[in-house]
Amino acid sequence: MTQPKLKFSLGEYAARLEKTRRAMETKGVDLLVVSDPSNMAWLTGYDGWSFYVHQAVIVPPQGEPIWFGRGQDANGAKFTTYLKHDNIVGYPDHYVQSTERHPMDYLSGILTERDFGKLTIGVEMDNYWFSAAAFAALQKHLPNARFVDATALVNWQRAVKSETEIGYMRNAARIVEAMHARIFDKIEVGMRKCDLVAEIYDAGTRGVDGIGGDYPAIVPLLPSGVEASAPHLTWDDRPLKKGEGTFFEIAGCYNRYHLPLSRTVFLGKPTQAFLDAEKATLEGMEAGLAVARPGNTCEDIANAFFAVLKKYGIVKDNRTGYPIGLSYPPDWGERTMSLRPGDRTELKPGMTFHFMTGLWLDDMGFETTESILITDSGVECFANVPRRLMVKD
Repeated sequence: MTQPKLKFSLGEYAARLEKTRRAMETKGVDLLVVSDPSNMAWLTGYDGWSFYVHQAVIVPPQGEPIWFGRGQDANGAKFTTYLKHDNIVGYPDHYVQSTERHPMDYLSGILTERDFGKLTIGVEMDNYWFSAAAFAALQKHLPNARFVDATALVNWQRAVKSETEIGYMRNAARIVEAMHARIFDKIEVGMRKCDLVAEIYDAGTRGVDGIGGDYPAIVPLLPSGVEASAPHLTWDDRPLKKGEGTFFEIAGCYNRYHLPLSRTVFLGKPTQAFLDAEKATLEGMEAGLAVARPGNTCEDIANAFFAVLKKYGIVKDNRTGYPIGLSYPPDWGERTMSLRPGDRTELKPGMTFHFMTGLWLDDMGFETTESILITDSGVECFANVPRRLMVKD
């Protein structure tokens, strides 16, 4: 077996584990079952497209974490994690999508064998990868355990990024710059959207300057015209039209670290509505960036942005940003903080956000966004893409 290819030092993984255990102690959790693949990767390095079946990283009171997953994926854990092979546990394949047994039945047996069956166990109750059936199986087979909701416990430990993580995000920024450059170079009236998406994927995967791209957690979002009033439409094979705007919400990705960035392209002469949206968005973004510094809060950024929109008579009734970093489908956000009124989370150096200033109005959409790093003295925008409505006639 070859040596694992780790993306971080053993010291960094050890610090993450210690940080997680402190949070567990604060919450009264003895043993943590982590099902979020981003958290699994952050704690152990595990990286594979196996999150469509039940899997987990178990953080016990002492010692190494335990990787638990489908038997055929165990070698993937050996290739990508620092764990001893005794702590890589695969379940037999007849547990996969069975109506007679559940993988958590098997995990319950492992926990019992290791004398963990009577502990207070934290589970991530509200995420995409931990089902009601999984919880029911654990409850059934671990009757002496006490279960508590530990949703986002690990996510919060990921909020402040290390220098290595920030470096990976800088690489992702170079990739998304190349993706947007490709879009503007190739886009034209009559081009099928699917062909443009092929160019986006090509640029994002090939990367730039020797930096190869990873797959992003969200596919390219690029609705046009009135359909751009909906924020999460993908693409089809219809040709692009003159006189329509299309926003592109995409992300560069490197070693699973994401750098989202949105721009809007108008084919032809922009309407006044697009020019007005551009003016309000860019002014509001400047106001938000001006208060994005340590000691301020998430809501300070949002309030500054929303105040400018209000001046222009624009109502944005959704949050205007979220933390980003390491992620897997279906979401590149970290599911903790939000840039919105009422979120008093203090901004700290090393926090990273997608400042999502998109507007989805009655008959159009406009997105010009930035991904930002809170620094010791203020804020840095990761990517260098012209911050304006992109016009191509």
